[in-house]
Amino acid sequence: MTDISTRGVRMSDATTRGIRIQVRSEFIPDRSSPREGSYLFQYHVRISNTGSDVTQLVSREWIITNADGEVERVKGQGVVGEQPVLPPGGSFEYTSFCPLKTAVGAMQGSYQMVTAEGERFDAVIAPFTLAVPNALN
Repeated sequence: MTDISTRGVRMSDATTRGIRIQVRSEFIPDRSSPREGSYLFQYHVRISNTGSDVTQLVSREWIITNADGEVERVKGQGVVGEQPVLPPGGSFEYTSFCPLKTAVGAMQGSYQMVTAEGERFDAVIAPFTLAVPNALN
C-alpha cells in the first residue's frame, strides 16, 4: 500500500484477493473557496481484477478525515450508480469528488466484493492524502 505525491497529485495502490485498487487525487482550485473553508478534491479510481475469479463490486465504504480530526463515513451501493462485474483481467474506472472544510485531509475505505460463487470480501482502498499543493511542507 502506498501514498505517493507527484506535483500535487496524490496516489494510493492496494491489492486484496486479486482486486487492485489505485486512486489518484488532486485539488480543484477553481471549484474551491478557501476564504469560506471550502476545498474540493477530485479522485480517480481504477479497479482491476488481477485474480482468476469473476468478481462484482456491490457496495462501498469511505472514511474521510479532515485536518480538524473530524471523521465522516460514507456507505452506499455500488460506485457512481454502478455495480461493475470484473472478469479476470478486467477493470473499471471512475472519477468522483470530495469536499472538505480544511486544506488537508485523508480518505481510505473498502469496496465490498462478491465472487461468482457468492463469496463476499472487502477489497481495501489504501489511505491517500487530500491536500492543497504546498499545504504539506
